[in-house]
Amino acid sequence: MPAPKGHIRVLFLAASALLAVSTAGFAADAPKVTFSKDVAPIFQARCQSCHEPGSIAPMSLRTYQDARPWARSIKARVESRQMPPWHIDRSVGVQHFKNDMSLTDGQVDTIVRWVDQGAVEGNPADMPPLKPVAGTVFWQGERDGYGAPDLIVKSPEYTMPAFGQDEWWRPMVDIEGLTEPRWVRMVEIRPTNIQGRKILHHSIAHIVMDPSDVDAGAVNNGIGQNRGDDPADLVNARPSLMEWAIGKGYDRYMDNAGKLIKPGQKISWDQHVHAAGEAVTAGSELGIWLYPKGQEPKYRTHLVGFTGLKEGAVGLDIPPNSIAHTEGFTLLKENTVITNFQPHFHLRGKAMQVEALFPDGSTQVISYVSNFNFNWMTNYIYAEDAAPAFPKGTIIHVTAYYDNTKGNKNNPDPEQWVGYGDRTVDEMAHAWMNVFYLSDADYQEWIAKRGGKAGIPVPTSTTQQQQQQ
Repeated sequence: MPAPKGHIRVLFLAASALLAVSTAGFAADAPKVTFSKDVAPIFQARCQSCHEPGSIAPMSLRTYQDARPWARSIKARVESRQMPPWHIDRSVGVQHFKNDMSLTDGQVDTIVRWVDQGAVEGNPADMPPLKPVAGTVFWQGERDGYGAPDLIVKSPEYTMPAFGQDEWWRPMVDIEGLTEPRWVRMVEIRPTNIQGRKILHHSIAHIVMDPSDVDAGAVNNGIGQNRGDDPADLVNARPSLMEWAIGKGYDRYMDNAGKLIKPGQKISWDQHVHAAGEAVTAGSELGIWLYPKGQEPKYRTHLVGFTGLKEGAVGLDIPPNSIAHTEGFTLLKENTVITNFQPHFHLRGKAMQVEALFPDGSTQVISYVSNFNFNWMTNYIYAEDAAPAFPKGTIIHVTAYYDNTKGNKNNPDPEQWVGYGDRTVDEMAHAWMNVFYLSDADYQEWIAKRGGKAGIPVPTSTTQQQQQQ
């Protein structure tokens, strides 16, 4: 005999009430996330190198009193993965990196729950000891545990007026302190002071070699680009130790690979500066970490700007209030290992994909940044067991996307037509990548150790993401 409808309703309401009580009890029993115990260690590990007094971030995140007023803003940027500035797509291409500054899913969840639960301080006794404040520019490589650089090369400083057209400051300086040929394993460029970050768009340290040096033109030996007057092609005209742009850290070469510097060589600086609404005096300095004396790596590394412009400068045409894209193709003439990815745009840059087109017709995405941020020219350094190797005849295909609409927060004027140029308000597109070349025998041995397939190997170690989840 079916129960009366009223009885069913009473049972339903009773069950609902019981469920509500159980849920409330569960929520009350859920662990409370506090700043002192749970959030502060994350901020110290991933955020405070920029978010401290005197550094480049707009606010400090050292203490609870510093961070609490920004809680909702922190949640929004962390949840959307705008911060920390690690914008590589997590679903395609290489996923193992030496310099991964991103938050794990667990860390993001901790920060979000902290804000959602009221952003409480907790017990101050749980707070980890505060790290010393740098208060000035610092070497990111030193903070990451590589020690202080062995050599430092400084450019003269330049005073940029508060207002005016972009300038290019190109002094030449000696590499002092070098008494014999030495191999470089890591480099980092930084502005000479905090204010310099406001005016320095990029800084390139070119090596000035003696014409008799056998490697004077080797930077292009492994790639198939025609030398000419095209600015996109001339990016690779000179061997370089490093290119730095806003927000970038260091270049850490793969083990057993590096760049050779010799006594008497010079650094030719190429520094692009732009006005920031106040007069600023600054320059650049290059930190150089060396291999031990007598240690010679097997492979010589070259910095290449793989172009995203198949028709050169004339092919970049972005109408007002529009989304646009370009693409470029570079033929590898040697077996090539690619060790990092750094997309380079200006203010309208939106996304960049680097893809390998193999000689057999197959394809593979190497890396993709879908949400490029002009203020963070992040360099994604591949882990030793994740760097891809490609056979000669492979084509590196770079696809670049631009947003010249008001939806782009970096866009100074969506009503303007934008073409190729060196000014910050102009545009360009290339992927800075350090590469080295393999003989046929070395190439076969390389891929045999990494799964027997060309391209991205299956890594044997875990990533930072896997280790901390």
